[in-house]
Amino acid sequence: MLEPTSDLAPKLAIPADKPFLRVLSGSREKVPPVWMMRQAGRYLPEYRALRERAGSFLELCFNPELAAEATLQPIRRFGFNAAILFSDILVIPHALGQRVRYVEGEGPRLKPLNDAAALNSVHREADRSTLAPIFDTVRRVKALLPSDVALIGFCGAPWTVATYMVAGCGTPDQAAAKHLAALEPFAFGRLIDKLVDASAKYLVHQLEAGAECVQIFDTWAGGLPAREFDLWCIQPTKRLVDRVRERHPGAKIIGFPRGAGGKIPDYVDRTGVNAVSLETAIDLKFAAENIQSRVPVQGNLDPEILRVGGEALDRAVDSVMAAFAGAPFIFNLGHGVLPQTPIAHVERMLARVRGS
Repeated sequence: MLEPTSDLAPKLAIPADKPFLRVLSGSREKVPPVWMMRQAGRYLPEYRALRERAGSFLELCFNPELAAEATLQPIRRFGFNAAILFSDILVIPHALGQRVRYVEGEGPRLKPLNDAAALNSVHREADRSTLAPIFDTVRRVKALLPSDVALIGFCGAPWTVATYMVAGCGTPDQAAAKHLAALEPFAFGRLIDKLVDASAKYLVHQLEAGAECVQIFDTWAGGLPAREFDLWCIQPTKRLVDRVRERHPGAKIIGFPRGAGGKIPDYVDRTGVNAVSLETAIDLKFAAENIQSRVPVQGNLDPEILRVGGEALDRAVDSVMAAFAGAPFIFNLGHGVLPQTPIAHVERMLARVRGS
């Protein structure tokens, strides 16, 4: 069982010398802090060498020495203001008894949960021994990070993780999960409850191991219509945030309901997240007026434009900065960095943001 490590929760300190954490507390920085989602990845030659050494993606995630090295590689190369734990959102179903494997070039594979009996077969509690190496990774990274660099933990949001569990893989439309949620709403709801519980405990342990904030990735939130968005995205995320804050009232939490667009202001108001990450397609004016007026925002450079580089990259960086740099803001991408992205383009982006 994944339970808190002590009866008295340690107080989470927010160091004043970390620009990333200052923004999450509502500070506008003259030069916004920068990091990239999926900043440890195949675009880096040092990561490719590490991945080959690990043998498989999942073995890399569960090897504290190698996962810590993957987390630190982009910090050493680029001097980002935050490091994000190297892991994967599907470690939770793996720890709940639905074993995950990764097929090269195809992505994750799980045994699909295609009826109520299969949904109910998922364990009630995540196995702590399965997840323990990840908390070890957090401790290792925290000990090695520069003093001005923040450490981000994360999990997948219940809806997004459930879509993989039901379909057994990633899908473009999440049709399998939508179908089963409509056909078996009570059984599907119990699965969501298990994911809320396991994910909350998982984030608490990351924070207690040394993470200074956490991000909740709801990659497939944008495909839900209004009623289902409320039922499967907002309500579970609120419960997840509340559960983490029961243990650590001051925990800083970033939400990423990717693709939710005009539904994000309601998401912010009702979930209690401290900040929200924005996908590339959102209207910048709308986001500044209706989302950044509520909480700090993070984003939202197009990863494709980062891959293209040149003057197109300069214009896109300037556009994002013009839209958001006047209020609390973290510069990031609208989704993860692409494997084909040249390192020189990341360096050019950083120089543009930092005015150097």
